[in-house]
Amino acid sequence: MALGSVYPAEWSESRDPDSGVVVRQLTAYKGHSHHFYFTNPGWYDRGRRLLFGSDRANRTNLFSLDLTSGEITQVSDLEPVPPPYETELLDACVNPVRPEVYFWYARHIVAIDLKDLGLRYLWAVPPGYLTSGLNCTADGQYLCGIIVEDLTNRFRIDLLRGYVGFEETWAAKPHCQIIVVPSAGGKERVAWQERTWLGHINASPTRPNLVTFCHEGPWDKVDNRIWGLDLSGGQPWMIRPRRQGEAVGHEYWHADGEHIGYHGHAADGHSFLGRIRFDNQEAMEFEFASDTGHIHSNDLSLIVGDGGRSIRLWRWNGKGYDGPRLLCRHNSSKHIQQAHPHPRFSPDGKQVLFTSDVSGYCNLYLVDLPAFESLPEIGAGE
Repeated sequence: MALGSVYPAEWSESRDPDSGVVVRQLTAYKGHSHHFYFTNPGWYDRGRRLLFGSDRANRTNLFSLDLTSGEITQVSDLEPVPPPYETELLDACVNPVRPEVYFWYARHIVAIDLKDLGLRYLWAVPPGYLTSGLNCTADGQYLCGIIVEDLTNRFRIDLLRGYVGFEETWAAKPHCQIIVVPSAGGKERVAWQERTWLGHINASPTRPNLVTFCHEGPWDKVDNRIWGLDLSGGQPWMIRPRRQGEAVGHEYWHADGEHIGYHGHAADGHSFLGRIRFDNQEAMEFEFASDTGHIHSNDLSLIVGDGGRSIRLWRWNGKGYDGPRLLCRHNSSKHIQQAHPHPRFSPDGKQVLFTSDVSGYCNLYLVDLPAFESLPEIGAGE
């Protein structure tokens, strides 16, 4: 395998035994393949191609899949790097205004031109820090990343495989910084720093100066999960302040770049779906008795989740949400981060993309959305 090599389509189709929906498996290599984290869309070239990470030839690299032909092009050719800086492409992100993709490689933010596959090094993490998250601003001019004080000399950390060291890292209150790096190259700056574990940096898809981040840790123990930050200056602010006994998380931007979706559990144990504007206006929450898992939506109209063993949908009815309805089974073990389904809608809202290791290896799956009413209902507790 080599940079720029093109490989034949690996896809196949099957029909879900419970919903009857046709599920297209996009990859079938005997090594893990996965799409980006659900907050980082991997589509580019006007939605005709999809980027994904894959462990092929005993190394992790970036690949591009032609959604018309199924052909796969190798986009990077990188040597393996050992932990704690191992290559991990869940947080890779695409520039929204030009064909370029960014990710952490070793201690660097790197850029790859998606036309000529040229690689540039943009910035190196200073000694004593680990990497966490990456996102590109709506105007394509800046990369926003988080670096976290390296605590691996104090206790074992392996967040990709079983959240090892998760509670210990939260309790240790590591020094963290939100770093802003010009995508064209240039001097970085620190947009925010504090002695609290920070994670999940997400840039508004329409407002170049606006990002959210989280106070990472157990959802029911952090002071507040979701925070907003204006990159042009100022203090962060709480978004959807957490109430006693609640657990809130998996926040993401709607396509309008104004509203934020999330889910959680109330003090009485009930699940809820939520949406709120970045300035804490227009808050909406709806409780129900079923498992959401990770959720995603482009707007208020339809939400997808991966609770339990299934990909499930909720539909807005003008007052609340109908559902969940079963789109298909994912049956993924979720035993490593790459095996989490992390379902998300395509930019046009017509398809759902997810990852599953039901075949024995993580692979990408794509489903065309049928009529909501045609799907079977999922009962409480499923």
